[in-house]
Amino acid sequence: MTVKHYTEYKMVHIAEGGCGTLLLGSSGLPLKKIEAELNRYASEGWQVVFQVLEMKRFWLFWQREAVIVTLGR
Repeated sequence: MTVKHYTEYKMVHIAEGGCGTLLLGSSGLPLKKIEAELNRYASEGWQVVFQVLEMKRFWLFWQREAVIVTLGR
């Protein structure tokens, strides 16, 4: 197994929409937006190193899902 060393990193935070969370209780992650963002960064030479899903409280009663992606090049 080879270990790749990166000289710079970038963090990207993409969350589900607030309106869908308020109206529907949950709207899910915007997959088209995630895909577009990752393709844009890949065209600049970035590679996905790590990703994590988070659930955060949104206002008082709702929870909102987000993905945090670490990119390296």
